[in-house]
Amino acid sequence: MRRVAITGIGLVTPLAAGAEANWQALLEGRSAIGPIRAFDPSSLHTRIAAEIPDFDPKPYVTNRRALRMMTRSDLFAVAGAFLAVQDAGNPFSPETADRAGLFVGANKETSKLDPFLEGVLVARGPDGVPDVRRVGEAARTHFPPLFFIEGLQAASLFYVSEAWGLKGANTYFAGTADAGATAVGRAFRSIRSGEADRAIAGGFDDATSWWTLAKYDGMGFLSDRNELGAGACRPFDRRRTGAVLGEGAAILLLEEYEAARKRGARIHAEIVGFGSAYDCHATLTPHPDGRGLARAMGAALRDASLIPADVSYVAAHGSGTRTGDASEARALRTVFGAGAKGVAGSSVKAATGHLMAAAGALNVAVAALALEHQVLPPTLNLDDVDPKCAFDWVGGKPRAARVEQALALARGLGGQSVALALRAVRPA
Repeated sequence: MRRVAITGIGLVTPLAAGAEANWQALLEGRSAIGPIRAFDPSSLHTRIAAEIPDFDPKPYVTNRRALRMMTRSDLFAVAGAFLAVQDAGNPFSPETADRAGLFVGANKETSKLDPFLEGVLVARGPDGVPDVRRVGEAARTHFPPLFFIEGLQAASLFYVSEAWGLKGANTYFAGTADAGATAVGRAFRSIRSGEADRAIAGGFDDATSWWTLAKYDGMGFLSDRNELGAGACRPFDRRRTGAVLGEGAAILLLEEYEAARKRGARIHAEIVGFGSAYDCHATLTPHPDGRGLARAMGAALRDASLIPADVSYVAAHGSGTRTGDASEARALRTVFGAGAKGVAGSSVKAATGHLMAAAGALNVAVAALALEHQVLPPTLNLDDVDPKCAFDWVGGKPRAARVEQALALARGLGGQSVALALRAVRPA
């Protein structure tokens, strides 16, 4: 089987734009979580998030016509892809386009919301009562002509493919953290099997929009400790109260290893295994033992021909929820043993916020950077580890460590679990 290298990392997060800028921010212990500025959140229980203020897509999007049609989440996708391709030294060409793939995951649901609201107002009758029939009668005049095209879930496939002429295998995955991680895993398998020679893969999400926050606000997994600001997200801590959402993109460029080496590419890390599984338990409530996540980790290790003792770092999902963190730690102890000696873990969500569909791909990037730099990023706000979450967590400050193999984890809201195994690359 062919080997698969990560040669490009494109990160657009509330901390910064670019892999190195984000890595530095993580090591410095910075957090982007704070009061919501983009809209008035006074009606919500959760009024904090990690936003990207004043995001300017123009440096990343060259097609100005497409720029007018793209939603905020689509813009994040193209920006992340741009940075990944730039980081990799742009290996694409017309001659290799047929074997260049694209796999992305997102949580996109609708078009730009301002025109949507204007159109919905038409649905009210003279008495103020909603009337769907009125929408049908007036839809052509009250919704922009391209409204439904803008809202296509997989529109990002077109925008990214057009930008770099990608004509190979492609798939769009809908979901939360599992979607972006699955996209990376699918790209890994495509290159390893010979279906593609290189691919852009990852996730993106505009999860701090009022639409998304209003949707998740009543589900019970977000922290309502608004007064704590950046201290509200506390993965694996005894005082954790829930997740805090963020927005952005985490996009990787994967290549067949020998081709990347021959062209002199900088290889951040090698992906060596991919596994996924399902809790088969309950929506929004993970299985107490994290059985789906444990199976996903086991599958990734078997795919990589590794044993648990080979792994020394885990880029954990760690969203800061009561049941989620406890079940994740239980799954880790199941896989690595009760003592779990020789392996450490951390979660970056207290720094970036939960990037939803981008979160799993972000963990792959974090694991790759940890392998490259031999440093483990900290878990912010982890002051008092909950005994139910017992594990060797990196808290407070970065930890220098010899890291040869790592796992990157992701979990979806419906019980989906994904794990990717990575290996460090040493100079020849």
